[in-house]
This record gives sequence, C-alpha cells and structure tokens, in this order.
Amino acid sequence: MIVRNKVYFLADAHLGSKSHADSIETERKLCRWLDSVRDDAAVIFLMGDIFDYWYEYRYVVPKGFTRLLGKLGEMTDAGIEIHFFAGNHDLWLSDYLSRECGLILHLEPYITEMGGRKFFLAHGDGLGDDSRSFHFLRKVFHSKFLRKCFSAIHPRWTIPLAHAWSNSSRDSRGVVPYMGEEREHLVRFAREKLVEMPDINYFIFGHRHVLLDLPIAARSRVIILGDWITLFSYAEFDGEDLQLKQYKNPILRYRPLPTR
Repeated sequence: MIVRNKVYFLADAHLGSKSHADSIETERKLCRWLDSVRDDAAVIFLMGDIFDYWYEYRYVVPKGFTRLLGKLGEMTDAGIEIHFFAGNHDLWLSDYLSRECGLILHLEPYITEMGGRKFFLAHGDGLGDDSRSFHFLRKVFHSKFLRKCFSAIHPRWTIPLAHAWSNSSRDSRGVVPYMGEEREHLVRFAREKLVEMPDINYFIFGHRHVLLDLPIAARSRVIILGDWITLFSYAEFDGEDLQLKQYKNPILRYRPLPTR
C-alpha cells in the first residue's frame, strides 16, 4: 500500500533559459525527480519561475515543455496535489495549467497548515524590496491593460523579445550571492511578517537562487530553495522535519521545530 505523507517544495527551474547548457536535459532531470517522489508525495509546491517565460494567449501557449506538462498531468491524475506559484518570469498565467494539468494556481502568497506547522509560501519577488525601479517594472508586468496590448502582438515577436529580455537581465546582474540577514529582502520581510503572524513556522521562498535555512525565532525559519540551474535543490517536509536537499544528494539537515 502506497503511503503518501511527504510535502515537497521546488523553485526556479527557468526551463527554456539559455542559462542551461541543455534546457531539455534539465527538463528530463526534473521529470526524473518527480518520478522519484511520486510514491510518497502528498503535496508538491512548485514555487515560481519553473519556466523562464510563460504567456497564455487565448488559443496559444509557448512551444515546448511537453515532458514536464505531461508528467504533471499524469501525477495529478494519480491523485497527487500539485500547486503552481506564479514567479516573476512565468507570471502571466490563465487557466491552461489548471485545466490541462490539474495544477492549483497561486498568484499571491499562500498560507497553509501541514503536520501541525504553519507555512507562509511565496515565490518571493517584490517582498521586502523597496526599490522604485523594481516596483515600477512589477506594476508594468502586472497591468491588465498592458497584458491585453501584449496579447495583440503575434507570438513570433513577443516570445523572442521576452527571452531576450530575460537573458540580458540575467547576464547583466547574474545571481547575487547571499547578502546576510540584514540585507536580504526576504529575511527582512519574514521578520516583519512574524510580528503580525507569530505562529508562522516556515517562510518558504524561491526567487533568490540561493540555499538558506535560517532560524529567525524559536519556532520559525526562513527557507530559500535554491534553483534547478546549478543547484538542483528542493525541500522535503515529512510532517516533523524539513530538509533542504539536492537531487540524489542530501546537503543539509536540521532538527525539527518544536511542536506548537
């Protein structure tokens, strides 16, 4: 008898990005990981930027990703609950992934309780970041009017433009290493949110492409999930203990939080 009692979290695969030596091989690897957890996974949270670019026209979705989309549909058909968070690269979601693949979509942070622990889940873009330029771009990309204008342009122009924008942005900035507790926007955000919601045990984010498991209170931790470009990392929660791991290589283990 199959017992599905684990929860998995993964972010920032950026499938389709030139950051991958071979994006299709990364997609295959991600599918192998999904196969490796399917027998004990009760819930899987895909926490943003799984695709480097995603835009749903009314009758068109981006070319590719058939291995992953088929695998996700296969797993939800088998009764595994899979949540998909919009990141800053795949934010333009409609209903395709929910209808065709059975995914539960999240456009905003999500708070849930599992195993007697409370989780605050979000991709992480925009949280705790007071940069005017960032918030201007975020407002532009989230504008319904500008999205409608964008959809009026043929995909042969919009998709290459979006990939060029993404790649040039990554080339110019790269991945910023961990900056320390006082400078990391997501850590600062979690500390502030904890004042408002002191019962949150785990703040789990993607976005930053770094691995972090940081205690910020006696029963609260900030988890940043790394990525699937160089780290191939994820988090696993078994109802007692949350671990950060790399695919086929456990890397970090922490004692379980005290039961509330």
